[in-house]
Amino acid sequence: MWNAPNTSDESPGRPRRGAPCALLLAGVLAGTGLAAPHAASAHPAGPQARWSVPAAATDWSTAMVDSTTARYTPTTIGSWSYPVGLYLYGQYLTYKRTHKPAYLSYIKSYVDRFVDANGVINQSFNSLDSMQAGRLLVILHHESGDPRYATAAKTIRDRLKTYPRTADGGFWHADTSSRAHQLWADGVYMVNPFLVEYGKEFHDSAYTNDEAAKQLAVYGSHLQVSGGLLKHAWDESRTAAWSDPTTGLAPEHWCRAVGWYSMAIVNVLDAIPADAPRRPQLLTILRNLAAGLERTQDPVTGRWFQVMDKGDRSDNWTETSCSSMFTYALSRGAQQGYVDQRYATVAQRGYQGVLAKLSLGADGRTSLSDITVGTNVGDYAYYVARTRATNDFHGLGAFLIMNEQMRTR
Repeated sequence: MWNAPNTSDESPGRPRRGAPCALLLAGVLAGTGLAAPHAASAHPAGPQARWSVPAAATDWSTAMVDSTTARYTPTTIGSWSYPVGLYLYGQYLTYKRTHKPAYLSYIKSYVDRFVDANGVINQSFNSLDSMQAGRLLVILHHESGDPRYATAAKTIRDRLKTYPRTADGGFWHADTSSRAHQLWADGVYMVNPFLVEYGKEFHDSAYTNDEAAKQLAVYGSHLQVSGGLLKHAWDESRTAAWSDPTTGLAPEHWCRAVGWYSMAIVNVLDAIPADAPRRPQLLTILRNLAAGLERTQDPVTGRWFQVMDKGDRSDNWTETSCSSMFTYALSRGAQQGYVDQRYATVAQRGYQGVLAKLSLGADGRTSLSDITVGTNVGDYAYYVARTRATNDFHGLGAFLIMNEQMRTR
């Protein structure tokens, strides 16, 4: 079997399983003087059960934002990239609830590193990954009205006019020879939430809503298989080393790729009108996916495995960023009526599982563990050998998005 290059530093052993998640978190917090979030039952009574955060509980979103902004300045947090963009989007959600000016000014300082006085942004946008942080441009225009951000955001919108597509209209993962003709489940989150938000802000929804729904439908038609889960990627040309010569599909269900898709489809359903032509197709995709998520959730921890359908293997492990993503998507989907209310219970178990990976250090800063680093398409051995990082932005951003949603439940 083909093996993708492995750049991980280590492959730690399987995490200990068996202790209830709420008790694990309580143990982590013992002696800190901070309260753990109220522990809802793993099986709340009835499908309408809701998560509630008591007033005395730690605000984990502000704790994480304060910790991360203490670790990095807007200059040192990193380049224009989707992991930083994801994290800062989560920071913005926290700002919207708390109205702490420092949270928004931090985002502005980061973005202003890349956007000049005329709104020129020095990015080629030759990959979907490079477009995700464009959400911050839309946010800053909405918050400030500064036309520079509109000009910069339009650069992405205009790039899509010439961006390469598959025969049925799906955006390639990147405009490079190594990614030509390929759809990666990751990619739908990199561009489609930006699209619907751009359309709303700049009165372009007639195009953006239709395009975003089309992308989700095209990707779903190729990547979703029996049982509801999605494969990581599909190659229209069947030339990639990982692609099945008959189906073009990648060999595995990598959890974060599926997580990206799950968040994107909920975001797009939230944005498009009730009578949008592709809405029924997207709802069917999401409902089949939700069934697959329920089936593959680890019954012990409430989290999901790095390779989703192989949780019985001893070297597989539960991953925090995708578990946050699935928790968000199932909770929001149930809240909006996109999926059955029983999935709110699945989300509650996922939330407890993610909280069990959160801790506070002696310095009072948060740490979130077992986050897989950036990952290409590979086989089983490649995925399970990926580095399990702490405080990787993929996990921090997904956590904030999830936590802000769960506070509403």
